[in-house]
Amino acid sequence: MATKTENNTTATDKKVTAGNAVVNEKEMKNSSLHQFFVDALKDIYYAEHKLVDALQTMHDAATTEELKDAFEDHQLQTKKHISRLEKVFKLISETPEQKKCEAMDGLIKEGEEIIKSTEEGSMTRDAALIIAAQKVEHYEIATYGGLAQLAITMGHDKAADLLEKTLQEEEDTDYNLTEIAETSINFDAEQED
Repeated sequence: MATKTENNTTATDKKVTAGNAVVNEKEMKNSSLHQFFVDALKDIYYAEHKLVDALQTMHDAATTEELKDAFEDHQLQTKKHISRLEKVFKLISETPEQKKCEAMDGLIKEGEEIIKSTEEGSMTRDAALIIAAQKVEHYEIATYGGLAQLAITMGHDKAADLLEKTLQEEEDTDYNLTEIAETSINFDAEQED
């Protein structure tokens, strides 16, 4: 894991120490890496907003109470992730904005297609919904993992801590979905005609 940084302030410019490098904070904000980082934050901010509604749709389409509860819990958690992202924006002196996330839009569309193509009340639908939800989780895991490392690299240690907390929650959700699938839903789906 990358080394976290320390901030050193002088009378003229704020300097940020990242590993062996010392850079002017203003220069860092204008760097292409910082701009990419902010752009990626906007992308996941949009994705989390879209996911709140998608999780409600998945909840409504699910058959088992266990899966409905998992979607409901993740919806509440996603709202916390949105709030946490707003804190990250504030920590790096940026305005929270959404940027259209084609990946999340595609994953949500795929989930909607699963609902249309599976029988209501079936375990097959629940098994398919779990896979759709895990695709979303894996996208979020990749995004938050990368963003946390970039935050560390750029000396945004508090932002990195928040992003890592969200990353851990996304990993936990993915694990819980696997447990639900492996405990009964996949076996029950296999028994359906």
